[in-house]
Amino acid sequence: MADPTSEADKIRNKRLAKLQSQAPAQSQDKPENGEVVGAASQHSIKPESQSSSASEPSTSTQPQISISPSKPTSSAPSTLAPTKSSQQGANVGDGEARRIRISPAPSGSSSLSSGGGPTAGRSLGAKAPPGRTGSGQHTAGDTLELWEDKTLSAIFRLTLDRDVRQDSHGNGLHFVHGTRAELDEAGALPRLTTAVLDQAILEAASGLKDTTPLDYLLGCWKRVSRMFRVTKSGVDTSKYDVLKEARRLCMSYCLFAVTMPDMFGLEAPASNPLTPHLLVDPEDDRGVCHDFLSEAVLRFDEDEAVKEALVGAVEELSQQLARLTMNDDFKPYVLALRNVVRHPPLVTAVVQSPYFLPATIPASLIEVGTLLGPFFQLSPFQSGVTVNYFSSPRTRDTGYITNSQKALRMTLQAHQSDLLDIVNHIIRASKESRDRVLDWFALTVNSNHKRRAMAVDNTTVSSDGFMVNVTVCLDQLCEPFMDATFSKIDRIDVDYLRREPRVDIREETKLNADQQASDAFYARKASGTSNFISEVFFLTLAAHHYGTEATSSKLDVLEKDLKSLQKRMEEFEKERPKWINTPQFPQFDATLKKYQVAIDKGLSYKYTMEGVLYDDLSQSRSMQFMRYVIVWLLRIAAVDRDYPKNLPRLPLREDEPEVFRCLPEYFLEDVVSNYKFIFSHLPHIVTSTQSDELVVLCITFLRSSEYIKNPYLKAGLVGILFRGIWPTYSRKKGILGDLLNSLPFATEHLLHALMKFYIEVENTGAHTQFYDKFNIRYEIFQVIKCIWSNPIYRGNLATESKINVDFFVRFVNLLLNDVTFVLDESLTAFNKIHDLQKELEDRELDAEARAEKEKTLAGQEAQARNYMQLTNETVAMLKLFTEALAGSFTMPEIVQRLADMLDYNLDAMVGRKSSNLKVQNPEKYGFDPKHLLSEIVDVYLHLRERPSFLEAVARDGRSYKPENVDKATVILRKWALKSSEEVAAWVALGEKFKQAKEADDQVEEDLGEIPDEFLDPLMYTLMDDPIILPASKVSIDRSTIRSHLLSDPNDPFNRAPLKIEDVIPDTELKARIEAFKAEKKGKKAPAGGEAMDVSEG
Repeated sequence: MADPTSEADKIRNKRLAKLQSQAPAQSQDKPENGEVVGAASQHSIKPESQSSSASEPSTSTQPQISISPSKPTSSAPSTLAPTKSSQQGANVGDGEARRIRISPAPSGSSSLSSGGGPTAGRSLGAKAPPGRTGSGQHTAGDTLELWEDKTLSAIFRLTLDRDVRQDSHGNGLHFVHGTRAELDEAGALPRLTTAVLDQAILEAASGLKDTTPLDYLLGCWKRVSRMFRVTKSGVDTSKYDVLKEARRLCMSYCLFAVTMPDMFGLEAPASNPLTPHLLVDPEDDRGVCHDFLSEAVLRFDEDEAVKEALVGAVEELSQQLARLTMNDDFKPYVLALRNVVRHPPLVTAVVQSPYFLPATIPASLIEVGTLLGPFFQLSPFQSGVTVNYFSSPRTRDTGYITNSQKALRMTLQAHQSDLLDIVNHIIRASKESRDRVLDWFALTVNSNHKRRAMAVDNTTVSSDGFMVNVTVCLDQLCEPFMDATFSKIDRIDVDYLRREPRVDIREETKLNADQQASDAFYARKASGTSNFISEVFFLTLAAHHYGTEATSSKLDVLEKDLKSLQKRMEEFEKERPKWINTPQFPQFDATLKKYQVAIDKGLSYKYTMEGVLYDDLSQSRSMQFMRYVIVWLLRIAAVDRDYPKNLPRLPLREDEPEVFRCLPEYFLEDVVSNYKFIFSHLPHIVTSTQSDELVVLCITFLRSSEYIKNPYLKAGLVGILFRGIWPTYSRKKGILGDLLNSLPFATEHLLHALMKFYIEVENTGAHTQFYDKFNIRYEIFQVIKCIWSNPIYRGNLATESKINVDFFVRFVNLLLNDVTFVLDESLTAFNKIHDLQKELEDRELDAEARAEKEKTLAGQEAQARNYMQLTNETVAMLKLFTEALAGSFTMPEIVQRLADMLDYNLDAMVGRKSSNLKVQNPEKYGFDPKHLLSEIVDVYLHLRERPSFLEAVARDGRSYKPENVDKATVILRKWALKSSEEVAAWVALGEKFKQAKEADDQVEEDLGEIPDEFLDPLMYTLMDDPIILPASKVSIDRSTIRSHLLSDPNDPFNRAPLKIEDVIPDTELKARIEAFKAEKKGKKAPAGGEAMDVSEG
């Protein structure tokens, strides 16, 4: 006898060749109702006599084709194609032939084996037995056979009776002519059994006309699975075994339809046959259900082709989705992937695909060139979607825009929930799949560093929508370990960054280390392995930086660009009369339309960005994550305090931890930008209990500012406090106002921290530092005003003036510098505005000159507005401080500068040039001259009891004028700016100034001609305490050089570095000055005494 395996190969190849040759004739006998009625010649399992070789066994010993498990006793299903195949299937003869398992029948049998089913071993030609024996015995004669026939017919929509075209439910039936012929020839009853089911399925599926084999077989699978689920394997297992075998055969043929379409006489399709079925509802007959995938993955080990086909289908889903937007029907693709990832073996197979994580891919292609990319690409930011939500945006009212943004958010939130579900299942499927998806997230953030460039080329980076979805997904992955008590904060391992981390930080600017120091630190690798919490934490930090925070910054830029574009369009439109009757008018009109289209597109994108970014839910998650970042940073910086169990001890220790110095700057920058955004746009989502860590962070790094190198990053901490005190609809002092006044850590350290940074920001190192400092100090003033009503803070300022004298004097000196500068700039701008407004009243001014002057006027108005805002704040701050600490503001180093500043500004307000300050609509600049005069008078009155202040005013030879006091008195009374008591005090103060001036003049007259060597080389006044500068050897008064060093740490004569501790007392010169003064007083004494005696007499 021939070898069975060899005979099986021969029969298989003959079968497939026959199917291919007869494929075109398959539809000849198909009836109109779609039933298969003529395929016997194609699918008969009886070999044709003329095609049989002499060496083939006779019919009685012919091996039977069957689809059977490799081990009949095993419950695990098997496939018929254990060899490797492509996702579309392969033709016969391509490489190694696919193998259909063929089991030889027992000797003397001519039946078709069912492969171990309930009718296994029954001869095809044998008469049907009247009943069953054994455990499956039935008392009724043919009950089981009749049930089997009806059940298989209903499941597979098959019939052996040409005249029966529909079942009892009206479903069309496939007449399997070949199977009927075989049964008739064998003398068997025309009943469907599992013994002939494989032939019947193949015959029916091969003869389809209006549908595909897979369509037909998936419907069969649904029906057999439903019946199988409700049939229990009890004592009588007959029915259960029938359904089990039918289910196994159905699955095998489904897989053949995917991997071997040539078995059914079909050419290999151009696309994966499974792909369209994955997009259908799993409950639909054409859909791929959970049971199908569960059964398919069980066959991965037996047949690599099944795995390849399923992975290929998922890849094709992704590629198709890459061409769609949220305007299209994208939901089936997302649901399909959600169904796929519920099967861990399939997930593991999918993540092994090169398409899941390509070796090299540019940032701009990640969202279309990776398997997950198209799913994360879906967002309202996609081209066409923004216009769909916000069509004709210039004509839409606020209500329409708000409703569109709500709809947009609902759609996006639902999609982001689906993305999280997908990623969660991938992470939980296996360690390999978890690592691969983390690698994919790392790819997205590491490839998009250019998103934080000054000028971003959008063609080289991933889109905003893609990166926002990545960030939101990672935020949600962090939620399980972010509890309110920070119980898992110690699981975030800082050594992660020294263990070949997925996040690339090599080129990032560090908090307080240069590149060389950073490289040296990270070159020292840490031992151990990183946990999942650390992986996700650092990936999420990077995603925020390159994702949502980058998008938020683009929103600010977009708003500025739109304003500029709108202004240019308006200016361009004004020229319409010039072109309307010229040949160039069509070109003008076309250009104008381009402006309108660009503005509409920009507005649509802006409204979309606002809709996405102003999402309470996602921003709440983001804020929760940033709270964890804050606590983690404070634990690293104050390493010995175990925050939040213990508050940091300020100032922080001088030896800054190296690990903190080498952290990327964006770790803190993201916290700053995130909270500033939330405080500005979504303050209602912040509760008071969520802000303690934030206040501690701001105060800690403003108080120990040397821990952070970038002054603008520290300025961002001030910006958080500033935005945190903005009044909201429910909180007059904003989110942080009450906390700043009640938190003990704040009341102890905040004022000193603000004063320190006020001094530090004098020199930022940037070319714009001169103007930047005013904006930063404005925010500091606002915070101080918020807390000034608290007596604890006023007491802290008094303490600073007594204990940290040099620190306090430097602060006050800079405050006076600011008041002097901004008020002078404001008043100068008003003078120019006054003149320009007068010139523009000239009706005869030509158009070109008028346009030029209007442009100049606009620039001056902008400058006046900016400086006037700063003026109002600095004068108000000076008023608060002098009221609380009059004595501290009359120190020798301060008092003269303060008096000079006040006199100069009083002269500007009421002097002879004050009329030049009259401008049209002064309120639009924030200029209220009467209020400003009242504030300046308050500062004078606060210091009226200090003799040193009276003397300083009297010595001001440049700006002090007694008549200015009188003019101010008239204004105060006319406009009732002060009470009668305050006016009387002001008048009395003016008299004191006159008396002090007379006394000072008398002293100067008494001294007569003063030798130059006794005069201060900078102030040209008689020195009281001369000292010698160590580098230049120049003698100068101590108070003068102290005042100079407050704003300039160098020798004023040779620019050498200088500290007040280095100066040398000039005792010899001081003695000579004292002798000179004594001599002059001695000479005047008799005359003075004589005059006094005459007066008394």
